[in-house]
Amino acid sequence: MRERVLHIGFDDTDSTKGMCTTFLAYKIVQHLRGRNVEFMDYPYLIRFNPNIPWKTRGNGAVAIKIRTVNPAAVKGKIIEFVKRYSATDEGANPGLAFYESDEIPAHFSEFGRMALSTLVSRSTARKFAEKNRIETFHMGNGQGLVGAIGALGYGFDDHTYELISYRHRSNFGKKRIISKESVRKMQEITAPKTFNSYDDIKGRVLIAPHGPDPVFFGVRGEDVDSVVKGASLVKSDEKLSGYMVFRSNQGTGDHLRSELDLENMRPYSSGFVLGKVATAPRTVVGGHVMFTITKSGKSIGCAVYKPTGLAKIAAGLIRGDTVKLGGGIRRASKRYGRTLNIEFIDVIKAARRMEVVNPMCTRCARRMKSKGRGQGFRCERCGQVSQSKVLEEVPRSLVKGLYLPVPSAHRHLTRPLQRVSKFNTGNEFDNSKKWFSISMKSRGGKSR
Repeated sequence: MRERVLHIGFDDTDSTKGMCTTFLAYKIVQHLRGRNVEFMDYPYLIRFNPNIPWKTRGNGAVAIKIRTVNPAAVKGKIIEFVKRYSATDEGANPGLAFYESDEIPAHFSEFGRMALSTLVSRSTARKFAEKNRIETFHMGNGQGLVGAIGALGYGFDDHTYELISYRHRSNFGKKRIISKESVRKMQEITAPKTFNSYDDIKGRVLIAPHGPDPVFFGVRGEDVDSVVKGASLVKSDEKLSGYMVFRSNQGTGDHLRSELDLENMRPYSSGFVLGKVATAPRTVVGGHVMFTITKSGKSIGCAVYKPTGLAKIAAGLIRGDTVKLGGGIRRASKRYGRTLNIEFIDVIKAARRMEVVNPMCTRCARRMKSKGRGQGFRCERCGQVSQSKVLEEVPRSLVKGLYLPVPSAHRHLTRPLQRVSKFNTGNEFDNSKKWFSISMKSRGGKSR
C-alpha cells in the first residue's frame, strides 16, 4: 500500500476542571509510535486568540503530521482517543480535523491567522472545512473545530518549543511539589535559550500550572536540546509518566502583529494601535490606569491593570506621547465603551512636559518665592525680583522604549524581552532528538 501524509488537528478537549489537549496529543503519539507511522514534524502547540471569553484554559490547539499506509485506521483510532480523553461532561466541545496531502495549501494559514487575532465562528470553520475537503469530527457544539482547523495549516514566521511533562493518573489533582530553587537555577543556567521559567521580580515558579490537569510542568525555549536540558534540571520527588516536545507559537507575540482599525473595533480582536495619548491617565479603584489614545480623529479608551506591573508606566504618560499599544478589545459595558486591554506599551516619542513655574534667579540659580498675591516674586538670597511665572520644560522619568508586564503576568503568546529581536525561521525536524519520552524519572531533591 502507498504511504500517505495525514495532517491531524484537534482542540477544546479540556475543561477548567481537568484534562488537557496536549495530554491527548501525548497519548496519541504514544499509541502511534512503532505502528508503521512516520512522524514528519514535532507536534504543533498553537495558542490562539487569548481574548476569546469562552476559550479553553490556554486556548491551545494541537496538530500532528504523519506518514502512514493506513490513514483510515489512524483516523478511527484518533476519534476513539478524542472520545475517551475529552472532558465533555465538564463542558469541553472537542473538534477534530483530518487533511490528506503531502503539503498544506498556503491559504490554510489565513484561517489560522484569523483565529489568532479575531473571533472566528463555528459556522465559518465548518464552511472552510467543506470548501477545502477537510474531514471533521466534533462533540458538543463543535467549538473546537476552529482551533483544530487553524492548527492544521498554521504558518510559522517564528516559533519556539515547549517540553511538557505529564503526571501519572494517580497524581491528577494533587499538589505539585517542585523545588523552587532548582527552577531558579535552571533558568540561570539555560537562559536565554529558555524563557519564562521563573519570575525573579515576584519569586514565582512559572513552569507549573495550578489546576487538576495532567501537566506537571512545561519548559519553554528556543530549541529542543535547550528545553530537554532545562527539564532535566528541575527537581521533584514525583515520578512522571513522560514528556513530549512541541513546536509552538508561544513567546512570539504573533497575536499582536496586526494593526487594529479604530473605526471598526471588533470585540475580542487582538492587535496593536499606534497613536497619541489624548487624555491624562487616571488611576481608578484597584490601582488600574485608564486613558485614551487617538489616531486620525478616532479614539479608544485603554486600560492597564495593576497585576501586569505596567500601571506605573501608564500613569507616567502624558497627552501628546506617541505610543504603540498591544492588546485585546474588551466589549462595551454599561460603564465603559469598548476598551483596549493593554499587553505592552512601546513609547515611540515622549512629549515635552511644560509647566508654569516660579522664575529662576539668574544670579543664585534658585527658585524665587512669591511675595504675595499679585505682588510678583523675589529671590530670598539676593533680592532679585520678577513680576510673573514662566513656562519651562520639566524633566520626565519616562523614556522611550518597550515596556512589558512582569513575567508572571505574561500570556502564553507574550514575546518576552529576551526574544524581541529573536526569530526562529528554520523548520527542520530531527527525529533523533529526544522529543518524546515515556516513564520520565524526575530528579530527586529537597522540594520547597
